[in-house]
Amino acid sequence: MVSRTPVLRLILSCVSLYHAAQAVGDMCRGTHCPGGDAGDPRPCVGAHCPGSRSSRTPRQFNPSAQGRGTQTAAGQPDAHPGSPRAPYYPESHPAVPFLRGRHGEAGARIRCTDPDCAEAVRHVQPANDTQDCRGIECRLPLRIRPKARGRSCVGEGCPAEEDTAGGQPPPPVHLSDRAAQFLADFPEFGHPSTELGAAPLGVQLTCDIKPGENEVPSEDALILHLQLAKGQEKLVEALRAQQVIIRDLQRKLVDQQEALMSQQREILDQQRLMYEQMDAVKAQYGLLSDTVKQASFQGLQGELQSYFENHLAGLQSQARSHLQKSYAVHKMDLDAKVMDAVGEARFPQPLLGCPSPCGSEEYCDFQRDPPQCEKCTMCPPGFFLISQCSPTADRMCQDRDECLELPSICGERVKCLNTPGGFRCLGVSEREAVMGLCGRDYFYNQELQECQACSDCDGEPVAVPCAAISDSVCGQHSDSPLSQSWAANVLLPPARAPGAHVFPGLQLNLRSKESSHLLSNEAGTLTFLQHGLVWFDHNFAVKHSCRNFLQVGMKLNGSQEEEEEGRDLSAVRIEQPDGKHFQGVSVSCGAEVEPNHTFALQLKSPNQHCNRSKDLHVFDVAAPALSLLWLSHDTGAVAMTAQTSLPAHYQTSYRPTFRVTSVSDPYVVALTHDSRGVRFAEGGVVKFVLQQALYAIGHTCVREGFSLVAHAARNGSGLEAARAFKTGVNYRDTSVTLSGAVSVHGGDVLSFEVTSPPQCNVRYFGDSTGISTLSLVWIPSAVASALTATVSRSGLPSGAVRNKPLLFQQVGPDTPQIHLAGPGEPSSRKNFIFKEKGTANVALDLKLIHSCNIIKVTLQRAGGQREQAGPVAQQVSGSMPEGSEWASVGLRASFQVQNGTALYITLDCIRGRVNQITHEGGTNISILWVAL
Repeated sequence: MVSRTPVLRLILSCVSLYHAAQAVGDMCRGTHCPGGDAGDPRPCVGAHCPGSRSSRTPRQFNPSAQGRGTQTAAGQPDAHPGSPRAPYYPESHPAVPFLRGRHGEAGARIRCTDPDCAEAVRHVQPANDTQDCRGIECRLPLRIRPKARGRSCVGEGCPAEEDTAGGQPPPPVHLSDRAAQFLADFPEFGHPSTELGAAPLGVQLTCDIKPGENEVPSEDALILHLQLAKGQEKLVEALRAQQVIIRDLQRKLVDQQEALMSQQREILDQQRLMYEQMDAVKAQYGLLSDTVKQASFQGLQGELQSYFENHLAGLQSQARSHLQKSYAVHKMDLDAKVMDAVGEARFPQPLLGCPSPCGSEEYCDFQRDPPQCEKCTMCPPGFFLISQCSPTADRMCQDRDECLELPSICGERVKCLNTPGGFRCLGVSEREAVMGLCGRDYFYNQELQECQACSDCDGEPVAVPCAAISDSVCGQHSDSPLSQSWAANVLLPPARAPGAHVFPGLQLNLRSKESSHLLSNEAGTLTFLQHGLVWFDHNFAVKHSCRNFLQVGMKLNGSQEEEEEGRDLSAVRIEQPDGKHFQGVSVSCGAEVEPNHTFALQLKSPNQHCNRSKDLHVFDVAAPALSLLWLSHDTGAVAMTAQTSLPAHYQTSYRPTFRVTSVSDPYVVALTHDSRGVRFAEGGVVKFVLQQALYAIGHTCVREGFSLVAHAARNGSGLEAARAFKTGVNYRDTSVTLSGAVSVHGGDVLSFEVTSPPQCNVRYFGDSTGISTLSLVWIPSAVASALTATVSRSGLPSGAVRNKPLLFQQVGPDTPQIHLAGPGEPSSRKNFIFKEKGTANVALDLKLIHSCNIIKVTLQRAGGQREQAGPVAQQVSGSMPEGSEWASVGLRASFQVQNGTALYITLDCIRGRVNQITHEGGTNISILWVAL
């Protein structure tokens, strides 16, 4: 391409030459001019000469000539004689017929016969003729194109050597065509060239510049350009077609959406109509029921009378044809308000109504078949009377809307919700409701978690008035006890076959001589007749040779309507012994029972390698093995059961975390934030038991054993409440258990910890059978008290011990109901004396060193007024395991006490001696007393 500055200069020079040519007159001189002399040897020059540049046909758009240069044949004069655009050439530069090629080059062939014309052709012929150009250099600009070699010229048309050597310049060339062609190559300076399909120029300039610098796009580029233009047109057409398709799809989608909306509107209209019809049906049903209930029997009597009068003839004819008897229709007294069809006067037969007149506070229920007399319904608390009870209609009551009658009953910011017989304050905590939010004549129902109206007893005496959290009790004040106790012997059922196995389990038989209105003992199980809270204790001693451990547990089954399979309350595992000796274990738990609940003891084996007749030997103790403490709900006691959340790794110091299974009052008893302890909201006495199953590995476990400690934290300081010791095992399953009673204040926390030797690998685990369970019962201090003691530092039996009593020293504070005999009193440090009648529970854990084959611990009752001396409970244990330093034995029992009852503990060693009894830890006794 040529730079723009020289091009502009070239265009300006061409324009100036053009105007100079116009300024010259239209002269024609020479022999070839029209009317010239024939003898003038000079050629014809001028604007009107034939074959001049101005006489060519102007370059216009011609479809047939598109893509090639416009050629003007010599000898076709188109210019007018007086045309101002005809250029002027002086005589010194005669004009030569000049035809341009396709690209505007002076390469057209010129036929010339005159010598002068041949000479002019030589002057016009360019120096660098492109006919000899071959290769890519033809595309290069002229200034950098290699120079063409000279060619030899022979003939008349060749220029003379003197002309060439003399440096004569070639004759002037026509610049109009070259300028127009240059403008076509550069659209920004003028109109596009005709070769590219543009319109012809109005004025065309031809400047004969050096050939090769005014090139136009090649045919390949033009074809590519046309193809791209056609491709763009096709793409635009395809896009437009796609737009049309998209518009059609959008229109269809809008139509479908409109149809769907119309269908939804129709469905909503149908639902609304259905709801309206349902409301109408409900309203009609309500009106019908009100009409049936409120309609007097006189109207019904009139309708029945008219009905029978209308159909009397038909009934009489049917009766005569079938029974051949005459019937008469009699109308009873209006006060009876019934219609009877009777036969003969001496054989009355009621047709409608109850068989006999109903008594006072009764009505005839016509909805039954046949009609029967029913007792009139009493309006429950929170309802008011609408209509009184009549012989034919029941009493009608309506719920009182407390939220409407007392808008501010729950406060200004709390929403009130009306409930049948009461109301509920939404968003109010149970603690706020207990503080008296329900108001007068209402109490907080903890089960429904709402305020309920207190019972008015309907004229009956009020035994217990209505309180903030309890309803009033109507009737005469009864002497029902707050607590009771019951005991039974436990027997192993006889094997029906010699090869009977314990696996998967068998039920132990419960036998008792005591009869009680609290429960019934049938088929070896207990069936409760009253609801309340029960604490169970079972002392079990067995010698077995079974492969693997045994498990003894307690199970409570619900009624058939509530629960079929029941649930396991608690269980303890008895490890497989290395030698043949008795093992004594104690199982305890607390639970809430209802009438028709059944209780049973079970003995299980994990495999079939335990024969009932050969591998089991249960020790027959002298006292009942099972005892229970029953607490009435009137005491305000709370029971809770929780399972331990077991870790997945071994550890020497284990603080269990708990998950609550059941609790009767979560406000009083609840877990701490970390679930590692139990927090009490109010002061009282707590009876607890924790039973944890474990698997131990290591001889250090056998030598040092395990300890289970209960801590009572008060105001940030923790005190040891109780401790129990358990002999260790190696590669065995066993259980460690602790039971006791402790007094707590509001805000106290009770937590537990199991300790083992550092070289002992212990794995704690559990399942749904209750082998890792915490049970406790909280009792208010007004009806219960507890005393804790440990063995005395001096006076303990040692050596050959035969039924010798143990001496104790008190650890906890004194209680007004329980007293340990002190110095100067009979049986000092031996007897525990009760000062009020009630029910007692004793839990003893003893840690000692002995060599006895059998060691017995017995709870004795001293003889007193209306009481017989004798054992209350007993537990036995065999010889110490080989390699262990300490052994343990304990018992638990519940029984009745009177004012002045005295208890003491005796120790008996059979075939051996007692070496030491520790008083620092692992030996303690806790006594719970509950008012009768």
